[in-house]
Amino acid sequence: MTMPSQQEMRIAISSRDKSYDGCFFYGVITTGVFCKPSCTARPARPENLRFFPSAEAAIVTGFRACKRCHPTEGNPGVSRLIEVARYIELHAEERLTLKKLAELAGLSSSRLQRIFKDAFGVSPKNYQDSVRMRNFKQLLKNGDGVTDAILSSGYGSISRVYGEAVRNIGMTPKTYRAGGAGEAITYAYRVTALGLMAMAATKKGVCFVQFGEDKASLLVQLHEEFPNAKFIASTNQDSPELDAWMDALNKHISDGTPRPDLPLDLRGTAFQIKVWRFLLSIREGEVLSYSELAAQLKKPKAFRAVATACAKNHIVVLIPCHRVIRGDGHLGGYRGGIERKRALLDAERTPQKNSQDNYST
Repeated sequence: MTMPSQQEMRIAISSRDKSYDGCFFYGVITTGVFCKPSCTARPARPENLRFFPSAEAAIVTGFRACKRCHPTEGNPGVSRLIEVARYIELHAEERLTLKKLAELAGLSSSRLQRIFKDAFGVSPKNYQDSVRMRNFKQLLKNGDGVTDAILSSGYGSISRVYGEAVRNIGMTPKTYRAGGAGEAITYAYRVTALGLMAMAATKKGVCFVQFGEDKASLLVQLHEEFPNAKFIASTNQDSPELDAWMDALNKHISDGTPRPDLPLDLRGTAFQIKVWRFLLSIREGEVLSYSELAAQLKKPKAFRAVATACAKNHIVVLIPCHRVIRGDGHLGGYRGGIERKRALLDAERTPQKNSQDNYST
């Protein structure tokens, strides 16, 4: 399923257009609730909206169903899975067996495992892990001590949570607890053929590449990811490495040179990172549909989760999510705007362009 353009979705929400119900769902980050386009709830500020191709995608991201518009009604199968997901969320710190969850759903263990994974793109166990990690992150942000957060989240040992946390959030729990405090992130802007671009990097590598209309909006996006990190506005003299990386990416975008093979600091769920790593293998000039990408990952029914992972890519172009389009051949969505996606694909299809692309592994 491919969503309409953001402009079209915003108009549908503003007019509470029932004809768009089922085409997409939207979440409000200030309330943690997701709704149908026709919901009669008080309109949210545009910057607080997040869009999803399905109710399952919104749930996996951490939103809960609106009690006014009931976005999951009319689909008993989804409602049953949502009940299981909600049970996992309420008991994430406990040891949950597949058998117990299957009994709650009135299904066999094998069937629950299969349809849960088809709907959400992850198994019940992986979903519990992601909820536990989300709870752990929130406790750290709320100021809980690391040890207390570990115990409250249901982790059995400090060594285990440190290994899992660093893999999922890219920094130690102590650093993440303070919203990235102590994490030095250098950022810079560059005007490219596709407009203003921001790049940011940690000591591990590039963690952020986005396009925007102005520096302020790009900086807001960066702050949302690392609210309390130390941000360093780079100059050529201050950070020659970042400047060189931006120069290489700008030449790729503006002049058609090969895509640079830069170190990346990936931050996301295990499934999202799996999708992003696969995107790195799609050759220049080639495209895949969301369904084809899901099939390549051996999760043919997880195309909605794949679409969500593409939408959450914070490192555009270097992770070429623009090479994933709708099954009907239309471009679909893109965080940087549909015109930038079209321009990137058109440039990659140009015969004069150097076809020798570099690939990360």
